[in-house]
Amino acid sequence: MTPDTARPVDGGHGHGHADLDLLAGLWEEARFARLPWDAPSELKELVEDIDNPKRVYAIHKASRRHNFQLLVQKYVVQLRDGCGSDTCSTATCFSCRKRIVGRAPIRRYNTTSARTLATYLASQDNPESGLCPTLRNPKAPPAATNSLAFVANSRDDRKGKANATRVVPPKGNVGGLQSHPVLARVEPGSGNAVLKVKTKVGESAETEKDQGNNQPRFLVSEQPSSKDYRSFAANVFGTVAFKMLEWLTPAAIDALSQRAKPFQDNSDDSRGGARGKSNEQRSPAPGTHDDGDSKKHEQTNRRVKDAKAKDTKEAKESSGGLQREAPSQSGLQRRNSNAKVRTSSGPKPKRQLSIDPFASDAVTDDPFGGLLRSPRANGAPPDRNTRGIKPASSSLSRPISQLSSAGYFDHVTLEKMPPPKPVEVKPKLGRTQLDGAIDNGFASPKEVSGTEASEPSSSSSSAQADEASDSDDESLYPQTLSRLNPDIVDFICDLVQEDGSAERHMLEPPTVSKFHTRFASQGKALKRKSRSGQPPSANLKMEWRLFVEQTLFYVMSDPQLVIRSFTMKGQLCDSQTLWYCMLRLTRIAPTLVFHSLWLAAARLFTPPKALQALRSRTTKLFPKDENDLSNAEAGRLMSICLHALVAAAPLVTDPRQLYDMSRIRAHGLSLAGSGAVAQQPTELCLQYDDAFTDDLALRLAKRLFAAITARNIFDEMKESNAVDDVEELDVLAPLFSQLDFLNLDAVYVLNFSFNDRTVHETRVPILLLDWARAVMLSDWDGNPEVPGSGPFGGALALIGAMYKKRQDLLLPDSQFRSEYFADRLDPVQIPVAWLSHDSTRQKLHLLDFPYIFSPSTLVSYFRSINFSRMSRSFEESTSLQERIEMIASRSSLSHHHKEVLTERLKTAAAKYLILDIKREGVLRDAFDQLWRREERELLRPLKVHLGETNGEEGFDSGGVQQEFFRMAIAEALNPKYGAFTVDDRTRMAWFVSGSMEPEWKFELVGLLVSLAVYNGLTLPVTFPKALYRKLLGEPVTELHHISDGWPDLASGLTALLEWDEKDGLVEDVFARTYEFSVSVFGQHVTREMKPADSSSSGSPADEWPQFPDLAWQGANTPAPQTGNPGEDEAPLVTNANRNAYVSDYIRYLTDISVRRQYEAFARGFRACLHPKSLTLLSPTLLQSVVEGVQEIDIAELKRCARYVGWDASHRTIKDFWSIVKRYDDSMKRKLLEFVTASDRVPVGGVKNLMFILQRNGSEDQPHGRLPTSYTCYGTLLLPEYSDKEMLKERLAMALENAQGFGFA
Repeated sequence: MTPDTARPVDGGHGHGHADLDLLAGLWEEARFARLPWDAPSELKELVEDIDNPKRVYAIHKASRRHNFQLLVQKYVVQLRDGCGSDTCSTATCFSCRKRIVGRAPIRRYNTTSARTLATYLASQDNPESGLCPTLRNPKAPPAATNSLAFVANSRDDRKGKANATRVVPPKGNVGGLQSHPVLARVEPGSGNAVLKVKTKVGESAETEKDQGNNQPRFLVSEQPSSKDYRSFAANVFGTVAFKMLEWLTPAAIDALSQRAKPFQDNSDDSRGGARGKSNEQRSPAPGTHDDGDSKKHEQTNRRVKDAKAKDTKEAKESSGGLQREAPSQSGLQRRNSNAKVRTSSGPKPKRQLSIDPFASDAVTDDPFGGLLRSPRANGAPPDRNTRGIKPASSSLSRPISQLSSAGYFDHVTLEKMPPPKPVEVKPKLGRTQLDGAIDNGFASPKEVSGTEASEPSSSSSSAQADEASDSDDESLYPQTLSRLNPDIVDFICDLVQEDGSAERHMLEPPTVSKFHTRFASQGKALKRKSRSGQPPSANLKMEWRLFVEQTLFYVMSDPQLVIRSFTMKGQLCDSQTLWYCMLRLTRIAPTLVFHSLWLAAARLFTPPKALQALRSRTTKLFPKDENDLSNAEAGRLMSICLHALVAAAPLVTDPRQLYDMSRIRAHGLSLAGSGAVAQQPTELCLQYDDAFTDDLALRLAKRLFAAITARNIFDEMKESNAVDDVEELDVLAPLFSQLDFLNLDAVYVLNFSFNDRTVHETRVPILLLDWARAVMLSDWDGNPEVPGSGPFGGALALIGAMYKKRQDLLLPDSQFRSEYFADRLDPVQIPVAWLSHDSTRQKLHLLDFPYIFSPSTLVSYFRSINFSRMSRSFEESTSLQERIEMIASRSSLSHHHKEVLTERLKTAAAKYLILDIKREGVLRDAFDQLWRREERELLRPLKVHLGETNGEEGFDSGGVQQEFFRMAIAEALNPKYGAFTVDDRTRMAWFVSGSMEPEWKFELVGLLVSLAVYNGLTLPVTFPKALYRKLLGEPVTELHHISDGWPDLASGLTALLEWDEKDGLVEDVFARTYEFSVSVFGQHVTREMKPADSSSSGSPADEWPQFPDLAWQGANTPAPQTGNPGEDEAPLVTNANRNAYVSDYIRYLTDISVRRQYEAFARGFRACLHPKSLTLLSPTLLQSVVEGVQEIDIAELKRCARYVGWDASHRTIKDFWSIVKRYDDSMKRKLLEFVTASDRVPVGGVKNLMFILQRNGSEDQPHGRLPTSYTCYGTLLLPEYSDKEMLKERLAMALENAQGFGFA
């Protein structure tokens, strides 16, 4: 929450009356926006009046600042004084701090520290929640006012400071005291504020002799104080601007008014004598004035009347007769929003003091003095019947600070908050009357005022027109456009940039011009009217600025209006048009645009009407609100707001820069330093940082993401309570519909070039992900458990929805990664703790979203889980063995019974899973020893004894295991056994349909694969991705799911789908029947395919024919039929059913025909792996974990290699890499297998591979030693050969005969 965020004035009772009084007072004094005279005629048709004060931008902004000021005051009291409760538990409350420390001394915050913390706390989201529940409204004035001193002002002092800067605000009401125009001056110099203030008291018109010089009667100065100039807080929050947050609060104004009273009845002599005395002046006792003072008082009264008449005359002459004369008191009426703001009619409080904190030149006339001024802002005399009232009787509880008026109420002191009274509103002047006056030759008052010097002859006619409409002007309402569209956006943005009245901001580029062309069907662009080629006056520029601000606030803060503005033909504009409009608007008024959209987004949290009727046992769950939005409307509003966030980012036209900047920010970096993931200019990085850390834009993003989870909860509640039978779209559906750039039904409003549209297709999805990451990084506290609702949960929901549609959005998987989280999470403890975490709607875990982590990180987490389970199993067995030994040693059992006990507990107490394998029967021995193993045995560390019966001396440190699995899997997948088939082209292995092998063999093959993965080993196998999708529970329904395993089949089915029947009918050209056919042991088995719903019924007719498992079953079981049993010929594939044919064919290929074999294999595969750990892996990543990476990059292997006994510059090393570089893929795999026992590169690439070249003596003999290796340690023992040819020959001989172990 920013300091400009709307906050309630008071949390107590009667809050509504205070708001009404505040709005009524601002409605009377606020400067109203009106459509300037030079506006295009097309805009006049869209103009409408505003009769709701809350929809007036000037009133809205002033009331927000006022409420912020009150909130700061409450926090200051809470920090410095506390609530006084002995049981307070609010951490920031002084009473709580005092209770916690007990009798220990506690230091109270000073005024600057309290102001610093209060400003920060009041600027947070939902700041009212930080207030102490028992905090009472402050009774004493703020401590910051103690530094102010009131000193009488003399003429000599005024002459000496005649050149000081002054501010002349209009009359106002401060703290229930009545006053006329006030002069305030901030003295330059030592940094201490010196405010000169002049007031008038009561009903008298007394003033000083030099009223024409506008000199104040007394000075309000700040007492000198020591300040640490090295302190940031003291130099920022100790400035006058921040001190006025407390000086101009209601309580402070009341206190200052009381302190100013002694100076209001004193004469010039008495004030002159008191100039050098105490800062705290006291009023003289009644009756102490002498005769001389009485005479001077009467002379002063006469001067007031003369000066007043003179000022009125000069004002009318200086404005050319355009300044409205102050209406008589009897005819004066206050602006009222058609009686919609109903207020009390209590007595009008008087004003005695006004302090203006803004310094400006007092002798310079305000260039906008006569512009859009309220009826009471031009020096109307005070009410003669006004009586002084007690503070308690005021209908306005507190006045608003003048600090609220900066830049928006140049002539209105917002301290003046008169208690509004119900009045009648005069009939307002119609648009036709105003336009008629302009068309008849009368220039607008603002134009005439700005061009009076050049056209004096027009003054009289303009004055007459102004006098004629003087009474009607009082009932004019503020105006605004009722909607926007791309043409209007271009017009107002060009106008504001031309006038130089755009907001100064940090977004890049600072200004944006048109870069689109118009379609032929579109009309001409909007243009402002011009008169005699003269440039617009300053008054006219201000008129346009106020009107544009009012229009943007009025339209963009209303959900229905902003949706209607960017909806064409029943759907939103295309994505690029919407982004372009937001880009231009955010470059002229980003603060206003983001804040207005933030207000509109609040309606996203309004529950649907169907939920508003739900009740609990005691009350309704939701309050009744008629302004709810459907999911379609909410989605459109959310899409508009998200495009505004995308437009806030720097305008980048190179897609590579977009990708690189996204990668940089995914690491949580602001700058791409040395060694970063991507290199981009520092200037661009800083521009990105400015955009994604903008307070208002970030606040809007958080509200939007929080709304995503809120709308999802609403949908779940509607579904669970069955309150609405109409199924609504997801709230993100309109956004994804816009981002579907292949959508032919999109409404393209503006014409952009092909290059612009190509870049835009990349820009929007990437920047949406960047905004989601920015919110997550902003709200993350370092804990892997994150909230499921709120901004963080909504950001995760958006990323998850985009991940599911990543192919339509043209996003690679790498764009979803956020390495920032992985760098700060423990790679061992976090994944293990995640296994026991149960995610709920309120609490999620980061590992529930694996796509935000890199593949290497996910593999690390996956193996950490396996290692943790292995360690736990090892420790349990070790502990059990120690207990067995302890029991056996202490018991009185005989030796025989001890051996029996030890033998029976041998399995439970074994530390390792040991396999004794003979090379002659690797697969048979493995099946025999793994059959019927318990889970606790399988989870222990694996040890393999391979070929030891034949004299091999292999010591298993990893290499023997790798050799065992390579041999076992190769034998299991051999097609001659009839369990698997291998494609001759792709070398992909797949199950044989209706295989004669029993199911337990497939289960043991799956167990072998599971053991290898569990122990961190890769296998020399190649399965299609369809198998890994099925193992992870993902559907196999698309052609690209089978394209790697069956490329020819996928190509033929693709041709079938893409065939154009203009070239012939599908059934005539392809002549396919609606059947699935597969070859089984040389025969084709064909079955007509059934729809998915009937196939799942489990009827024998729908199952694929299988051979019997046992021989005795085969006697009574008929052989599988080659055709459709008892059915007619299958129907042909036509244009109507070809899509269903392809879907059913894929289903029969990957599911129906091999269901029994696959289910057995899957049971074995899941035997050693935790089901939850598999969710960390994608099908591609699981394939890499099982099979490794088949491509071997020799150049990368050379960079990662290490040397023992020599270095990279040695001749033998250079010859070695020169020889290996020329190897084909087969020889590369043999080399890698010879050194590491695996011909595959592990996941993560060669950098995760140990490859060491160690010197093993020298060899000069032609038939000398061959190279050897330690496969467990990835070490190649290479002798130093005499020449390159000998090295090449001996290395090739070793690779071709690499089988068996000495020391592995």
